[in-house]
Amino acid sequence: QLQASGGGLVQAGGSLRVSCVASGRTFSSYAMSWFRQAPGKEREFVATVSGGSVSTYYADSVKGRFTISRDNAKNTVSLHMNSLKPEDTAVYYCAAGRPTYYDSSYSRPQRYDYWGQGTLVTVSS
Repeated sequence: QLQASGGGLVQAGGSLRVSCVASGRTFSSYAMSWFRQAPGKEREFVATVSGGSVSTYYADSVKGRFTISRDNAKNTVSLHMNSLKPEDTAVYYCAAGRPTYYDSSYSRPQRYDYWGQGTLVTVSS
């Protein structure tokens, strides 16, 4: 089970952190990712971190502004978002799965087994 938190309202240019806590003892064996879904749009990949934090990947739209991290001792994954833009407004979902990294399948929602309930991030202009 995944529980996301930390969303809210922020002005453009501001920062926000969303976090996700997982239950269970096998957290470190899962890749953790963040996706987001804006109103009227499909769910899109944001960022991923492998089980041992060896690999991280980001969508081009957030590269250089967002940072994903995880703490396996606390079963948590966080997404630090800086220089936020109005187009970052969306419901942010954390997801756990075992996608492969060599073929970019980590960006496909179908490769994830567990999803959090989502947390709303609103960026005002």
